[in-house]
Amino acid sequence: MNLKSLLDELQKELREREKVKEEVQKIMRKATQLSKRAIVLIHQKRMEESRKLLEEAKSLFRNLREICGEHPAMFYTGIVNAAFQEYAEANILMGLIENERFVSPAEIDVPAVDYILGLADVIGELRRQALDALRSGNLSYAEKCLQIMETIYLELMAMDEGFLLVPGLRRKCDVARRIIETTRRE
Repeated sequence: MNLKSLLDELQKELREREKVKEEVQKIMRKATQLSKRAIVLIHQKRMEESRKLLEEAKSLFRNLREICGEHPAMFYTGIVNAAFQEYAEANILMGLIENERFVSPAEIDVPAVDYILGLADVIGELRRQALDALRSGNLSYAEKCLQIMETIYLELMAMDEGFLLVPGLRRKCDVARRIIETTRRE
C-alpha cells in the first residue's frame, strides 16, 4: 500500500471517530441536562418526575456504551465523566432522601471515579435540603442532612490513596469542608 492510500484510510478513520465524538458529546450534554433537572425536581419533592428524567438519562448511557463499542477511548472523555458524575449525584441524592441509603455505583452503572466525585457533590445538595428544612422549621431534618454531609466528607477523606486515584477529589473535598462549616454555623 502506498503512503497516499494509507493516509486516505487513516483520514477516513479519523472522520468516523470525529462523528462518534460529536454524537457522544450530544448524548452526554443531554444526559447532564436531564440529571441536573432531576436534582431540581428532587428539591421540589417531585420525585416521580425526577425518576423519569433519570430513567431517560440511563437510556442515554446505554446508547453511549453501544456507540463507544468500536471507539472505547471515547468513553473516557471529560464530557462523559461530567455526565456520569451529575447522574451519580442525582441518584445518590434521591436514594438518600427516599430510602435513607446510598445507592452503589453498580446499581446505577456508573464508573467508580465518577461515582466518588458525584458523591462529593451531594454534600452541596444536602446543604440545600438542610436550608430548606431550616426555613420550614424542621430542625431535626436539617441536622440529619448535616450529619450525612459530615459522614460523606469524613469517609471520602479517609479513603486510602483517594486523592491519588481520583483526580479532582481533593478540590471537591476542600469545597465540601467549607460547605459543611457554613451549614453548621447556620
